[in-house]
Amino acid sequence: MKKVKETIISDLLAVIITILILVLLSYRESRDMKVVTTSVNRSYDIYLITIDKIDQHWTAINQGASDMARLLGVTYHWTAPDTKDTEKQIELLKDAVSAGADVIMIAVNDPIRMSGPIEDAKASGVKIIYVDTPAYEEAIITLSTDNYSAGMEAGKEMIFELKELGIESGRVGIIGVNEVTDSTVKREAGFREAIRLDGRYSVVPTDYENGDPVASQEAAVLMMRNYPDLMGLFGTNEGSTEGVGMAIKAQKKRIIGVGFDKSDINISLLREGNLDAVIAQNPYTMGYLGVAEAFAALKGLDTGPSILNTGVRILRRS
Repeated sequence: MKKVKETIISDLLAVIITILILVLLSYRESRDMKVVTTSVNRSYDIYLITIDKIDQHWTAINQGASDMARLLGVTYHWTAPDTKDTEKQIELLKDAVSAGADVIMIAVNDPIRMSGPIEDAKASGVKIIYVDTPAYEEAIITLSTDNYSAGMEAGKEMIFELKELGIESGRVGIIGVNEVTDSTVKREAGFREAIRLDGRYSVVPTDYENGDPVASQEAAVLMMRNYPDLMGLFGTNEGSTEGVGMAIKAQKKRIIGVGFDKSDINISLLREGNLDAVIAQNPYTMGYLGVAEAFAALKGLDTGPSILNTGVRILRRS
């Protein structure tokens, strides 16, 4: 089994986290009656609404949010559609508003269709924070990967791996999620730009499979058959990457596989040599800092910049 090498591309998250926690905790400790403070904090209702509960990525965001909520003593809820379903996400957003949410942290599936309901939630007095992927409506802060830059890094990894094999021309393919989700759209754009700037390879039309691993695998297999000179495949999210890796494994053909998100399956595919690089986000940090920012907003404290890049790590097959 191969080892996995790791390269970190990130803002100074440890410093940011430490400073933010110290500010928040010092605020709590400055109160004369800690019991009263805790009681007040528990009256705050913070909701996390993710795109689904399937991917480990969302589970990690929830874990970070839950840990910070416990630390601060606030009431916390996690909800999401069973699958990527914008109508259901809108319904859950409205339910959270009706239930008395003070802050809603949300990862948006469709930024166009969600912007109106989010605007309505804000009009009701709910504070909005975006985690992972935003809508177009303004929020207190967005905590996410710089997805365009991360997509470019994925493209550079693809080029590097192709060069390592002595491949100086050919085509590469993309298995995407959809044409609207902000995060994956930007990753695809960044990847395409890296390939374009290099100039030696071309990108075939993207196949969108909504992040479903099985459908993504089938699409990747079909893409390899339709393009005999296909040299590499890029998956834009956790499920897409799993599908790419499983397709390469099933075909037993030397295709470079690059993708996103550090799930257990994707790491196994990386160690087995069926993926060459995985761009690992920091979802725990998104959730952890998201609740801290929510708490700061509720207390009237400075929440910092409008966008916080939570960074990525590049995991490589070695």
